[in-house]
Amino acid sequence: MLLDASESQLVLVDYQERLMPAIFEGAAVLANARRLARIAQLVDVPVWGTEQNPSRLGPNDAELRALCRRTLAKMHFSAAEEGLGEWLRPAPKPQGGNARSLPKHLQKAREQQQAPERASIVIAGCEAHVCLLQTALQLIEDEFDVWVVTDACSSRTERNRDAAFDRLAGAGAELVTTEMVAFEWLRGCEHPAFKDMLGLVK
Repeated sequence: MLLDASESQLVLVDYQERLMPAIFEGAAVLANARRLARIAQLVDVPVWGTEQNPSRLGPNDAELRALCRRTLAKMHFSAAEEGLGEWLRPAPKPQGGNARSLPKHLQKAREQQQAPERASIVIAGCEAHVCLLQTALQLIEDEFDVWVVTDACSSRTERNRDAAFDRLAGAGAELVTTEMVAFEWLRGCEHPAFKDMLGLVK
C-alpha cells in the first residue's frame, strides 16, 4: 500500500519554540517537518498544525506555522479531543431531499458516500510519546489511516520516542520517513514537482 497525495492530509504536532530545544535531535526533526510541509504544498496536500498550551510553550516554529492552513491551539494532549477530526473530516454538505426520512441503514449508506476523500493522515510531531501518540491513536480509532513520519518525530529522550513508535506500529499505524512520503506522493520522475521535491530532500 502506497501513499496517494490525492487522499492525504498532513498534520504537524507541537513543534513549539520553547519545546524544541529540549527535544532529542530537535534541529533535524524540525528540518524534516518543514521539508514535509513544503513537499505537501507542491502536491496540494492540506497541512494542519497543532500547538499544546501555546501561552506556556509558545507558538510553533514560525516558518512551519506559515506553511499550515490552520493551527489548532489545544490543552488536551490529543488534538483529536479538541476538534482536529472535524478539520480532517468536514461535516457533509446537505443534499437535496430529507435524509431523515430514509431508513437508518440508508442514512448510514448516504453518510458513507459523503466520507472524506482524504482519509490518509500523514502525521509527525513532538513529543512522540505524548501528544503525537495520543493524537495518532485517536485518529486510528476514528477510522483514519495513519502514517507516522519517524524522522520528523521525537521526544525529550530517545527511549520515549522509540517506545511511541513501537506502540503506534502495534496499533496499526504505518511507520515511514520523510523521503518515503515525498517519493510516494509523486510516484514518478515525470511529476511536475519532481525537481522541486528533489531540491528539498537533497
